[in-house]
Amino acid sequence: MKKYFLALILFQLFFIGSFAQNKPNFWDDVQTIKNYDKMFKPPVNPVLFIGSSSIRKWDDLTQVFAKYNALNRGIGGAVTNDITFYLNDLVFPYQPRQIVIYVGENDLTDEKTTADSVLNRTVRLYQGIRAKLPEVPIVYISIKPSPSRARFQEKAVASNLLIKKFLAGEKNTVFVNVFPLMLTKDGKLRPELFVGDMLHMNATGYAIWRKAVEPYLLKMNNK
Repeated sequence: MKKYFLALILFQLFFIGSFAQNKPNFWDDVQTIKNYDKMFKPPVNPVLFIGSSSIRKWDDLTQVFAKYNALNRGIGGAVTNDITFYLNDLVFPYQPRQIVIYVGENDLTDEKTTADSVLNRTVRLYQGIRAKLPEVPIVYISIKPSPSRARFQEKAVASNLLIKKFLAGEKNTVFVNVFPLMLTKDGKLRPELFVGDMLHMNATGYAIWRKAVEPYLLKMNNK
């Protein structure tokens, strides 16, 4: 019997150690969010913003969109597949009345990832959402033109075009193309819209996003 319990303990220690070494990407971030939700009740039926760091670092998002009951659940560094993986944690529990998505830019840095890859991942994310929320309106923000990702600009443009074409055939879905809004009139990058890393936006950059996205948001009295 002692040998049995010893074996059981060793197995549990091995399992815990193995899981710690092989946790899914951003596991700890998501657990932090879930623990935060236990301490501070999230808004009911929010306009839910999800995606990568451009969402997470939108520090005044909930204040800017207060009349829409906005909730920020971005994950810094996430790629499209990460958001799909965590739908049961980051989306469905909140029963959002609308979802705003920004993800895909981090996918571009993988040399093996093509515009078709980004499209396919986006389709899986979309279908994952629609499997449980078939009617909830979705606002998809296009990949932005970050100066630090200039060498991936062609891939970004191609990805945006493919995703825009796909979403055009879907119901209750809007594609917001911020890419041209963040370029000069002659199509050049605008470093002044970004903080020092030339990847994340400053207040001026986010002001462009707000102006582009807000017309599509649903106020709390909208269905």
